[in-house]
This record gives sequence, C-alpha cells and structure tokens, in this order.
Amino acid sequence: MQKRNPSKSLSEEMSKGSEPRALSAGLYLVSTPLGNARDITLRALDVLRAADVLAAEDTRTLRRLMEIHAVPVAGRRMIAYHDHSSPRDRGAVLAALRDGKTVAYASEAGTPLVADPGYQLVQDALEAEHDVIPVPGPSALIAAITVAGLPSDRFAFVGFPPAQKSARKKFFEALVSEKGTLVLYESPKRLGATLAVAGEVMGEDRAAVVCRELTKKFEETRRSTLGQLAAVYADTPPKGEIVLLIGAGDDTADPAQIEAALRKALETQKIKDAARDVADVYGVSRRDLYQLALSFDS
Repeated sequence: MQKRNPSKSLSEEMSKGSEPRALSAGLYLVSTPLGNARDITLRALDVLRAADVLAAEDTRTLRRLMEIHAVPVAGRRMIAYHDHSSPRDRGAVLAALRDGKTVAYASEAGTPLVADPGYQLVQDALEAEHDVIPVPGPSALIAAITVAGLPSDRFAFVGFPPAQKSARKKFFEALVSEKGTLVLYESPKRLGATLAVAGEVMGEDRAAVVCRELTKKFEETRRSTLGQLAAVYADTPPKGEIVLLIGAGDDTADPAQIEAALRKALETQKIKDAARDVADVYGVSRRDLYQLALSFDS
C-alpha cells in the first residue's frame, strides 16, 4: 500500500487528479454535516468508503449518513466512541491502528474534538506514534462566526458555560476583558439564564447573537444585545442546537458599572477581597478600588 504524506500541499494534491487514492494507516478525523447531509465533503465520503474500521460518536447517525450517500458499510467493523466510552472502547480503536488499519472517526455532527469526544483517543494515538489526519468540513462555531455580523478577525471559542449559576457567573467574569468575539455552545434549556448572567456581568447592552439549528430546516439567527436576548428567551426556551456569540467589550470600562460591581461585592466580602475581585474582572487598579470602597463610608 502506497504511503500517503498528510502534509502535502493543496497544489500537489490537485496535480494528482481528483480520483481518490488508497489510504495509509492512521486515524482519520472526519467532519460530518451539522444537519444538511449535502454539506459533507467529497474527501470525507472517500475516507468513509475506504476506511478499514469506522468509529463514531453515534454509529446510528453515521450509518444513516452513509446510506444517504450510498456508501456501504460492507461488513466493516463499527465502534461506538463517545463521552461515556470506556478505556476498552478506546483500546479497540488503538488495536486496529496497531494492526496497520485505517480508522475513520466521526462525531455525531461537525468536527471531531471541537466540544465533542475524541481528545483522549487522539492523545493515545499520537503517543503510540500513529498518524492522525484531519478531514476538514462542517463546524458549528465557524458557521456561526461567519453569519453573526460580529468582528471575526479575533475570536475565542470557550465551549459550554458551567450549568451551576455561581460557576457560570465566574466563567463570564473571567471573560469580561477578552478583546475578541466570544463563541459558546449552550443547551437551549439554559440559554435564557446564561444570557441573563452574561448581561449581568458584561453589561446588558453588549452585542450578542444567537444562532439556532444552523444548516437545518428551522435555521434562525437573532442579532441584538445580551439584555434583549435574555428577555426573549427568559420564558420561551428555543429548540435545537445553539451557538451563542458575544461581541467584544469596550476597552474603556464604565466607571459607573465598576462602582456598582464594587458595591455589590461589598455586600458579601471584605473591602480587600471585593477590591481584588472587581479589579481582576475589569482590569483596573486594586489600590484605586480599595480607596473607592473606603470612600463609601465617608
């Protein structure tokens, strides 16, 4: 079997023609459609057709996708690998790689490892010196950043916020000074609460966008502010997959907002602790906030 160099340039690949070639042994991370089955790439179909072993976050979803595109399973082994998989499941994939087989691994939707399972599998494969090859394609965070209408020259993907309210607040406090657009995934049931906490911490007038069911029949994008969107979803949770985007904050902190945050912190903390926490959130001087807090009693 001819050894394939995963690092060849696009021009080199195109010069060889468009016909699929035999795959060399390795773990292929196959991106799959978010919802519209036609979004799959031709290369992804080639890999799914040629791989010796098929691994998937949800084997039923992968089977259905392959049926739609007339790619037969043809008796090949299918391994389920997801968040709750055991080391034994991971070992089955690694054993196939040790035997010199090609393994295609697909998330249920989107790009593997982007808020999806597979990190430990890739780590173990690399440690064992197996090739790991990306098969790029759909990604909800990239789709969302392109349609949001927020600055895309710098953005940070921060995954899912914590489910617990207190932890969620600290999560957003740590992101207040982020200079780029924030991209998050969120459960539709928690969206309203998350928007409310984000507005409390970052300011209700901060630009935000909710992308729902990207590429699917009921695709929807709402562009507004954290406060307005929190009101929209407070009592009417949406349905489907959610991507939340939050615009970058103003480089100049609002003194009134800082003072309000300091007063609130003083309700439960000593002056030193309150000044430290609020200063860390807004990127201002702890000493200045300490002096400001002392002035409240004068």
